[in-house]
Amino acid sequence: MKLDLYQIDSFTDKIFGGNPACVVPLESWLPDDILLKIAKENAVAETAFFIPFAGANSESAGFDLRWFTPEIEMDLCGHATLATAHVLKTFLNYDENSISFHSKSGMLKVSVAKDMYTLDFPSRMPIETELPEIIKTSLSIQPQEVLHSRDYILVYTSEEQIIDIQINRQILDQINLDPGGVVITAQGNDCDFVSRYFTPQASIFEDPVTGSSHCSLIPFWSRRLNKKQMTALQLSDRVGKLYCEDKGERVLIAGNARTYSVANIWID
Repeated sequence: MKLDLYQIDSFTDKIFGGNPACVVPLESWLPDDILLKIAKENAVAETAFFIPFAGANSESAGFDLRWFTPEIEMDLCGHATLATAHVLKTFLNYDENSISFHSKSGMLKVSVAKDMYTLDFPSRMPIETELPEIIKTSLSIQPQEVLHSRDYILVYTSEEQIIDIQINRQILDQINLDPGGVVITAQGNDCDFVSRYFTPQASIFEDPVTGSSHCSLIPFWSRRLNKKQMTALQLSDRVGKLYCEDKGERVLIAGNARTYSVANIWID
């Protein structure tokens, strides 16, 4: 079986920036173990697989979408959803400027205007909590606040701390947050807020740009800064830029995408 494989850099306007995702269109679902093997072979943070949705009415039209890391299936992934929309618009002649995806996190919509993709995702406001000792011990700088939704959200006093912090992976890998991770965040110098994202026990320890974590970062910083529309940077080596809006029960996360490669894979 021959499959098309697209590798897309999301939340960036240049190649080698943002977060790379692989996108594999399917006519029907392959067994889960094959999907996981493909994701592992791709060796990027996420591989997105999608099939046409078989709904009977226009409100249900669109695509079924799933995301796999090299280790597990995820409940939500922003950069691979953006990458999928980019593939549909750029390569598969999808005419509509609004794309509906059915997922484990419910209905997701992506709107397209020129080369900007806007994700309509669920809001996940984090709540105050205690920091597990393993996470605390792994940090070279302790946070000012600790919150939790799917991910632990650790709030710091400056962008410089986000850049300078050292995380002991050997210690942090002792905890399993499946499917979540650890977000460190602070108010930005040249944007509204910055962040970095770490996933214990994952082959890719620091995720370059994490759209799903902004489901929690956006409502948190919207309330903290008293702003609905914000810009954000994820300060990995690749750096990602996200345009954010708090819509109450939903958040909007927008960014660009660039195509890195188009190839074929063969499944015996």
